[in-house]
Amino acid sequence: MNTKRLKVDSVAEGFLDLLEARGIRYFFGGGAGTDFPPFIEAFAKREAQGRTDGLRPITVIHEITTISMAHGYTMVTGESQAVMLHTVAGTANAVGGIINAARARIPMLVAAGRTSITEKGRRTSRAATIHWAQESFDQAGLVREFVKWDYELRLGEQLETVADRALAIAANPPSGPVYVTFPLDVAGEALPEFEFSARPRLRPSAATQPDPAAVARAAEALVNADNPLIVVSSAGRDTQAVAPLVSLAERLAIPVAESWSAYMNFPHDHPLHQGFEADGLVPEADVILTVESDTPWFPNRAEPPDNATVIQIDDDPLYERYPIRGYPTDIGLAGNAASTLRALGACVAETLTAPVRDVSAIDARRRRWEAAHRRQRRAWNDAARRVSDHCPMDYRWISRCIGDVLGDDDIVVTEISLDPTQTCFRRPGTFFCHPHSGVLGWAPGAALGAKLACPDRTVICAIGDGSHVFGVPTATHFMSRAYDLPVLFVIYNNGSWQRSREATFRYAPGGWAAKAESVPLCELEPSPRFDLICEANGGYGELVEDPGELPAALERALRAVRVEKRQALLNVIARKG
Repeated sequence: MNTKRLKVDSVAEGFLDLLEARGIRYFFGGGAGTDFPPFIEAFAKREAQGRTDGLRPITVIHEITTISMAHGYTMVTGESQAVMLHTVAGTANAVGGIINAARARIPMLVAAGRTSITEKGRRTSRAATIHWAQESFDQAGLVREFVKWDYELRLGEQLETVADRALAIAANPPSGPVYVTFPLDVAGEALPEFEFSARPRLRPSAATQPDPAAVARAAEALVNADNPLIVVSSAGRDTQAVAPLVSLAERLAIPVAESWSAYMNFPHDHPLHQGFEADGLVPEADVILTVESDTPWFPNRAEPPDNATVIQIDDDPLYERYPIRGYPTDIGLAGNAASTLRALGACVAETLTAPVRDVSAIDARRRRWEAAHRRQRRAWNDAARRVSDHCPMDYRWISRCIGDVLGDDDIVVTEISLDPTQTCFRRPGTFFCHPHSGVLGWAPGAALGAKLACPDRTVICAIGDGSHVFGVPTATHFMSRAYDLPVLFVIYNNGSWQRSREATFRYAPGGWAAKAESVPLCELEPSPRFDLICEANGGYGELVEDPGELPAALERALRAVRVEKRQALLNVIARKG
């Protein structure tokens, strides 16, 4: 067996060397604390020895930014990264980000220090008041419900097994974060020599494939359907899934609707694309294919007919980690979306070649949905034009202006703001929306992570003012400057928590809140000058109040990002919904 043997000073140093050997590029250190010294010393040694081309430490000053940066890097590249948190305190700050990563199925190795086990007798023994008060009986209990696996490293001899198991479980579909704790005594344990396998002996499973008989039943149902429908949410997480999805839709002329899309799942200008809500189409469908969609429709608004066949493609079609989810699954195709769609497409093609098949209905259906697509695009264009002079600005106008300046290869990361009806994404890996778990503050850090992964591409973060606050603007802009990650931040600033207002108005239409001049618990006034926070960190900032000035402001901000290579922020004053 091919092994590597390295001279190291500690378990922490061995861990870093192992991560590097396993292809991990970044070690996101969130809020380094008194449990970090063995790791800090190990990185200092690597730097002194000129070992700066491999595993790179990233010093992050808030945990929501830490987790979100790792999340953003992985969602763009598909490559797991490592995070290090400060004991129970850092873990508590990071819980929301870990929940987001879990629901978005982002593989991530989350490590955390733990207070020293010993009170005296070692150089790692407790030496500060926090070392007693900070310890918990079950530190991993903070995150256990949302990580795939957790473990505490107890001996240096376990290091290879624990690290490789963590990385394999994180990547194994459906992927997600894992959590490993390092008591300070163990991390600082002397380890003069560290021997490990050159290639990991623990690996994630190969992409799963559904039962061919189930694929054949699904193909037969789709071919024989009169009014089939495809609903997608996160199929574009794997960029390789988009092409077979398009091919399947085109072959049978199936309309494709997106429900709370988190990725670019299907080209928005494709004639079969039918917008970003499936509720209006579901009641008429006789066969519905959902692809990586946890909420393909909202049952309190619309439901498919009782005799409709629902086919679900997903690594986990039943979403077993959701406490309750009652969406029907008549045919569950458990497997990787890209390979399953290819298998389904091949089976559909074979079924269609049968001489008894009459494909004239497919041609008629294609004409119907292509006409519907054209009507929809015209309606969206008209909507933006009608609000183009509204002041404060309408979300549709802000989104249209962003859409007008986007290049085909630009990346947009958004959180409760960008209106996708006013943009047009065509390429996989260009659009990313907040995880469905809804722990706010994700987008700024995720945008920085995306820029770290793609330094030559323009990254735009479109976010509401309330979400931006949750993302800790000081940490965001500090990181952008410190690591040369020029991102354009566009703040849809309506001085409120818009979604809370909307939910209240749905709950009590025409009620007291709807009539109120100021909605309780939702107003965020007076609004901070977010643009000045960006300027304080060396960026370009601008307050934009006139809708007519927004296009030019975007050009100025993009010049700062693309030419001057510094971050920019537009604080756009928007209307309340």
